[in-house]
Order: sequence, then C-alpha cells, then structure tokens
Amino acid sequence: MRYAKNILGTIGNTPLVKLNKLTSDLPCLVLAKYETFNPGNSVKDRMALQMIEDAEAAGLLKPGGTIVEATSGNTGMGLALAATVKGYRLICVISDKQSVEKIDILKAMGSEVHVCPTDVEPSDPRSYYATAKRLAKETPNAWYVNQYDNPSNTKAHYLSTGPEIWEQTDGKVTHFVVGVGTGGTISGVGKFLKEKNPDIKVWGVDTYGSVFKKYHETGVFDENEIYPYITEGIGEDILPENVDFDIIDGFVKVTDKDAAMYTRRLAREEAMFAGNSAGAAIKGLLQLKEHFTKDDVVVVLFHDHGSRYVGKMFNDDWMREKGFLD
Repeated sequence: MRYAKNILGTIGNTPLVKLNKLTSDLPCLVLAKYETFNPGNSVKDRMALQMIEDAEAAGLLKPGGTIVEATSGNTGMGLALAATVKGYRLICVISDKQSVEKIDILKAMGSEVHVCPTDVEPSDPRSYYATAKRLAKETPNAWYVNQYDNPSNTKAHYLSTGPEIWEQTDGKVTHFVVGVGTGGTISGVGKFLKEKNPDIKVWGVDTYGSVFKKYHETGVFDENEIYPYITEGIGEDILPENVDFDIIDGFVKVTDKDAAMYTRRLAREEAMFAGNSAGAAIKGLLQLKEHFTKDDVVVVLFHDHGSRYVGKMFNDDWMREKGFLD
C-alpha cells in the first residue's frame, strides 16, 4: 500500500504543465511549475515545513509552543498544516489588503488571525511586521518565524523545488521566471539551477510600488518607489535577507491591472485556476519575449490557487471598482 503518514508527506513533487494559448507568440517552450498541487494549495507549504523542522532541531520551537508569523496568507496556510499535525498553536498576522478568502481559510485551519493596516510604514507599530514581533514577545513559549529573513525559506527551495525543476526538464531548463516577495523561491531555486548550469537566466517579477527592480539595477533603496498596490504575494517595501540579488539576472515590473487580467486569462484560456501572482508571472514572462529563442525551455512558477481570489480578481464587480473592467 502506498500512502502518506500525514498530510505533510504530500508536499512537493508538483507537476510541470505546458502553456499553450497565452504563450503562442513566443518561440520557446513554456512550462508552469504548478504549485497549487501542494496540500495547502501553494508553494509556501515547502518553506513553512522546512522552517518549522529547522526551528525544532535548533530548539527554538518547543513542544506545545506557539508559532507567530506575519503572512500574506499562503505561508500562514502552510504553517497551519504543520502546526495542526505537530500540535502547535498558530497566530497569523495579515494585512487588510489580502483577500477575505485568505483570512477565512486561516481561521478554518484553526489559526488565530490579527488583521493590520497595509498603508503604514514597516516600522509603524500598527504594521503587520511590527505586530507579529510584538505578539511573539508577549506570548509565552512563542517562536517568531520571520519568513523574510529566515534562511530555511531559501533552503527549502534549494533542496526541493530547484532539484524538481532540473529533473523534470532533464536539465534542459534555460530560464526561470517567478514573482518575488520574501525571495526564498527565486533565491533557492536560482542557486540550485545556476550551480547545475551557470548560463541559466533567473528573472524576478516585481510590481509597481515595490523597491526590488530599482534596487537591483542601481543599489539604491528608493523610498519614492514605494506606494500602495493591489497585486498580492509579490513586491516589498523592505529588503528581505532571503532575496539574493546576485543570483537574479533581472526584474520585470507588471501593473496591477495586467496581473489581474492575466490571472483571469489563465483560468479561461489555459484552464489554470491560479492566484494573482501567477497572472503577474505570466504577464512578466510575456514582457521578456525578446530574451527567448526557439531552443529555450522557460519555467514559470505559479504560487497559489485561484480560490484565494474569488472575491477579487475573479469578481466582475471588484474588477470594475478598481477600474480594470469597463
């Protein structure tokens, strides 16, 4: 008999799926690393489990302890899976720009959820970064995950996602394209792939209102680049330690409208019911068209599932309210 000992045993080994209609004008083969097949429906299951296991091994997370994290939703879901299986309490701190579905899913999984305002400085005590740190200090026997600076985030993708992509493409992958938030996915996968073949190009997808692209190109952290944006799961107003800029060959920015529209197009034209960052990722890839040749194999990673965005990008009224639909 073949079965997993618990749900955590089903994390990873997600499929590569060829894109057809949206990429018909590109000369190359485009394959989606389809991370919604993870049990928590996102790529974040991988690093959530790795961070918890490493914290246990280091004695930072003790039996019966409390896990505290600032999350845009998906890392929280991955942590919730592991917390339930391993017997930990979980406190998630989330910003109010995230979808209602993400908040409801975390509560459904038994997480305590605190919602914080988006439009405040990271150092503001009301921000979700500061709130998570405060709750971790105030809660007995608590461990603050800090996915942004926790090296186990990058480690998870170096050990699993990167090797999977290499094996699934038989070593023929030439480009890796992915949205960048905490930086763990692009840095871990990119490090592994470049160790296998230094010629592989690693591209990050950024959003307007985020500092990544300009910082990568100039080394300047420009606060004028920072302003509120709608796209979820990518971009930052800080520089997480997990973003290894030396591994990244370049960034491409995608507008909120394009990210939303391509999220819908993935569902309707490719039957891929993926999340908002997937729309940004495929649009970013299309904007890089001139970088690809007929011999290239381009892997784009789709982070999470469309069910997280039913009330947003897949809702016509919401899209009209944002000016994305007539």
